[in-house]
Amino acid sequence: MLKIVGFGSGAKDNMTLEASAAISSAQLIVGYNTYVDILKQYFPDKEYYSTNMMQEKERCQYAIDMANEGRDVVLVCSGDSGVYGMASLVYELADEGTDIKVISGVTAANSGAACLGAPLSHDFAVISLSDCMTPWELIKKRIRAMAESDMVMCIYNPSSRRRAGYLKEACDIVMEVQPADTVCGYVRNIGRDNETAGVLTLKELADFKADMFTTVYIGNSHTKIINGKMVTPRGYKVV
Repeated sequence: MLKIVGFGSGAKDNMTLEASAAISSAQLIVGYNTYVDILKQYFPDKEYYSTNMMQEKERCQYAIDMANEGRDVVLVCSGDSGVYGMASLVYELADEGTDIKVISGVTAANSGAACLGAPLSHDFAVISLSDCMTPWELIKKRIRAMAESDMVMCIYNPSSRRRAGYLKEACDIVMEVQPADTVCGYVRNIGRDNETAGVLTLKELADFKADMFTTVYIGNSHTKIINGKMVTPRGYKVV
């Protein structure tokens, strides 16, 4: 069987019991180099196979081939394997005879939100600013639609060396619709060493130096700061 496992942020405490059990019982663990290095400290006696970034298809196919040979294989992804993970690619590559099970994990939107307070308590949308798979013009169109719908936004992959100005451009699009003092937040290295989090305004976020290990949150018109935490009310009447 091939199990596609989301193991959360990387900290063992952030793994679900089901994810941890699947990894523990696997004969072979397949994943991106960085993820494999994280898991080796918790599961040192396992057999591993890893590839670099941009070799997703190769490692998915390898996992499928090994599972079809009768091995108990786990393909690991950070966060949740179905949220910007490998689950969809495996289904696209595998034939009908491959036995596949997807095991969910805690995605960065949720684990990061917990660090900030409660920013996702009402309707929200998740978007990645990486244009490796999606054209930047389409990403901008989606950002504008999200801003106009007054949903909280959770942003993955906000910046990189090649995309240094993308977060600022995204914030500028949102500021065409929402005020510059909209409550926002960020979390870097969620669940890992040197985790940092902060609350700031939309205008401040436009100049914030984020990286690929940062998850960014843009509040809606009701999001506010309570005791230093970013909170989006659900709408309950509080006396």
